[in-house]
Amino acid sequence: MKQLNRVIQYSEIPSPKSEAGIHPIALTDQTMKQRYEKILSKMKTEGYSTLVIYEDLEHGSNFEYLTGFLTRFEEALLILHDDGNVFYVLGNENLKLSAHTRLEGEVVHCPYFSLPNQPMNDAVSMEEILDESLFKQDGKVGLVGWKLFTGSADRASKQFDVPYYIVETIKKSVDSKKLENATALFIGDEGARTVNNSNEIAHYEFGAALASAQMLKTLEMVEVGKTEMELGQQLNGFGQPNSVVTIAATGERFEQANLYPAYKKVALGDKISLTVGYKGGLQSRSAFAAKGPADLPDEYQDYLDKVVFPYFNAITTWLETVHIGMQGKEVYELIETELPKEQYGWHLNPGHYVADEEWMASPIYSNSEVVLKSGMMFQVDIIPSIPKMPGTSAEGGIVLADAPLKEDIKRDYPELWSRMQERRRYVTEVLGIELHEDILMLGNATPYLRPFLLEKAKAVNILKKLK
Repeated sequence: MKQLNRVIQYSEIPSPKSEAGIHPIALTDQTMKQRYEKILSKMKTEGYSTLVIYEDLEHGSNFEYLTGFLTRFEEALLILHDDGNVFYVLGNENLKLSAHTRLEGEVVHCPYFSLPNQPMNDAVSMEEILDESLFKQDGKVGLVGWKLFTGSADRASKQFDVPYYIVETIKKSVDSKKLENATALFIGDEGARTVNNSNEIAHYEFGAALASAQMLKTLEMVEVGKTEMELGQQLNGFGQPNSVVTIAATGERFEQANLYPAYKKVALGDKISLTVGYKGGLQSRSAFAAKGPADLPDEYQDYLDKVVFPYFNAITTWLETVHIGMQGKEVYELIETELPKEQYGWHLNPGHYVADEEWMASPIYSNSEVVLKSGMMFQVDIIPSIPKMPGTSAEGGIVLADAPLKEDIKRDYPELWSRMQERRRYVTEVLGIELHEDILMLGNATPYLRPFLLEKAKAVNILKKLK
């Protein structure tokens, strides 16, 4: 086993204090204008005369970035021209939302985007709705879905994650040679959505803070005999939309292919998985319904030393080291050094962007030359997977902030700034993590980790750092 560079202990410490006064912060008109101008500028720089942005409920964040809304249960298109013209292509039940959008534009009714068996005027075809007048073609025409494709640039530019019937219809009005995947303008290595201003950070912090609050409340209520449904109800707060499926699972997960909290009751020694996410952040925990190792089978007696402490060491290194100006590959190599993939079995990116969606994209991958910038929001997300051993998790969100951005937050959102300062105090003074000055915590539960959930007073922390 790799020798840890810290003395990590499992001991009695106070849990994070509850945070009062958390409430949603709206995106300002100025922020929405800046978003539109950023995309328009990137369009012109990359030679796009038209962008076609696809949206459905689960794949709508690039659309929502400019419009401020999702179309709930229908599909939609937002079409932008480099001269500033804006078109909405909407189904039956979302025509009314055009009056509330944050970006004004002309509305085109497309009943084919509506729900099954709703009225669809067969007298008007998709080709007539998406005719040439919607596409300015003196430059490239970009299709924006939600996914980045890897591989050669030429191949990736011609792969589309927009429904076939829409792509095929557009190809009847647009020269295929001009049609490219333009999702990178939003979420690529230099994407407009990768950097946030103080208003956007305050907007997203609400969801991250709510996820933390609900997770901490749920950790307190875990007891033998509680049902998954009771835990799941606690995880979900204030009627806010979730960014991922809420997980409250005891014992073996995915029985009968079920992903959702059921009526199964917590039993002593059960593995417990808890996850809740909202716009701006997610909290996840993997632990045991136990008071300590004595409640576990013999094969799990070294759970702390083999899984929990190495994981917490890696998370600590992430929080103490990652900073503005670092390259994505340096973060990747840092975690590979601290928690070798071959030994600890992680295989996804050890950190990724978070925004309206739980996983927007990630600059943290092997050979990534993406430079981390002030205003980038991340999930600190490392998933160890050791054969025949349960996992562990204390996942949550942070934002990188330089001095000017910190001053903006402090001036414009003093209550948020106070929360962030109190979170820093807890992480440094109670958990013993020397949090890097560039990192601001988006919730107060990260990286608070209880491996044994029936022991409410104890958690993992740093005793000292080794030289």
